[in-house]
Amino acid sequence: MLKEMRSGRKRKLGLTALLTGLVTLVVVLTSTILLVASYQSKKESLIETTLHLNYSNANRMSQTVDSLFRSMRISLEYSANVLSSVETMQTKEVDDYLELMRNSSNYFNSIAFIDADGLILNAVPETVGMAGQHISSKAGLDALQKQLPYLSEPGTVRGTGRLILFMSEPVFNHEGLYLGVVGGTLYLHENNVLNMIIGNSAIDNSGSYYYIVGSDGHLLFHPDKARIGEDISSNPVVQKLLRGYSGQQQVINIKGVPMLAGYASVPANGWGVVVVSPTRIIQGQLISYLKKVLWYTAIPFICLLFGVIILARRLARPFVHLADLVNKLGKEKVELSVIKPHWNREADLLNRAVLLALRDVQRQKEQLTNEAMTDLLTGLMNRRKLEQMMKEWIEEEIPFSLITMDVDKFKFVNDTYGHLAGDEVLKQVAGIITASVRPGDICSRYGGEEFIILLSRTRAVDAYIVAERIRKTLEKSDVPTAMRVTVSQGIAHYPSHAKSREELLHRADRALYSAKHQGRNKTIIAD
Repeated sequence: MLKEMRSGRKRKLGLTALLTGLVTLVVVLTSTILLVASYQSKKESLIETTLHLNYSNANRMSQTVDSLFRSMRISLEYSANVLSSVETMQTKEVDDYLELMRNSSNYFNSIAFIDADGLILNAVPETVGMAGQHISSKAGLDALQKQLPYLSEPGTVRGTGRLILFMSEPVFNHEGLYLGVVGGTLYLHENNVLNMIIGNSAIDNSGSYYYIVGSDGHLLFHPDKARIGEDISSNPVVQKLLRGYSGQQQVINIKGVPMLAGYASVPANGWGVVVVSPTRIIQGQLISYLKKVLWYTAIPFICLLFGVIILARRLARPFVHLADLVNKLGKEKVELSVIKPHWNREADLLNRAVLLALRDVQRQKEQLTNEAMTDLLTGLMNRRKLEQMMKEWIEEEIPFSLITMDVDKFKFVNDTYGHLAGDEVLKQVAGIITASVRPGDICSRYGGEEFIILLSRTRAVDAYIVAERIRKTLEKSDVPTAMRVTVSQGIAHYPSHAKSREELLHRADRALYSAKHQGRNKTIIAD
């Protein structure tokens, strides 16, 4: 019986161990929840950023290829006009002109003039050795038959094994008689202007790369040159490109590898540019991020654990003393002493210990919250954080002025100069706003091209001075557009103009619209 009692006593959990275990459990669970939330948020952010970046790169490259092919087409059109009088030109004159055309632009690896019967009258460079032969390739025959500007699909030349593209322009004399075509050939595996621009698509350190497909789904450019000419029309992204779409999406390529793809079509020739990054690079970045978080929280957690043990022992000391006294009752005479109250003090100490345990985790949570409250493009506060600050100031009855600002004709900037230029304009506006206010003032991108500034303890007339300083600075600043960028602004004051957040924003918006209606590039204070 005595042994069973001793065994039961050993199995009981001490107060020190219980408190230490509970605090450790709370910290671990809270940290786990926050780490999981942080992981998901970071993962979504990285995927979205990578997709957007890949799409931007693909779109930029498609514009480059489009401009290049338009220039090549113009060059062929000019040559066709020159050769319209070929009947009066000597063979050497034509050869010299074609050689000059080839060397001056470097657009084509070889250029030829083919008469209406398919006879190659002139071909440069001489090393191609085709002059005097009849054209036999499907691309050349198609170009002669259609008598229209022509661009072939990639094809392999018999004998040489070269993978080529053929671009041509019909030639008519001054009486409208069809004389043949002048055409240029691109060797996809060899040097030319196309390769110089888009042929250096080496895989970067992260594994990202780009490739180009023709209008029939065959690879025209790829880091692995052995794949050039391969049919990848079964790829979901390529299928969208063949339908003329541009965009971004997560995709599994034909080899079963998950990728993050941005793609854009080339209007001039129906090609498509695809920029891809393997999804595994996101996983690697996430693992690195979690390691840093764990490393930063490990040392504080260990220090905290020692502190909790010490505090738990101090908290348990009066209970141990009381247990000894009760254990002695009935066995021997016990002299009871006055026990001073310990509960409030010890509970306060324990509470501080738990708060210390959560301090580092809270720092991570605040960082995530701050990211959720910040506009990614400009670095300013976003709409959610602005409304939260306005609510706090109104609850604390802190007087402040609100400046609502809208970039004039911003849609025209985007439509004319592109969204990248529009983003640069928004960044510049944000920089000028930040440099023009006090450190304690609130600067926010409210949405699109609209910005809002909160100036604490500032009258409307003083806010007008700040707004005008911003407006004039922006008006004189250099921006990545040919046109001058201006803003229209409305000002409202709490509490003189309104005593609620909604009404204050409404009054400032009305003043802003009034500035717009009065010709823009103005600042107006609410009535």
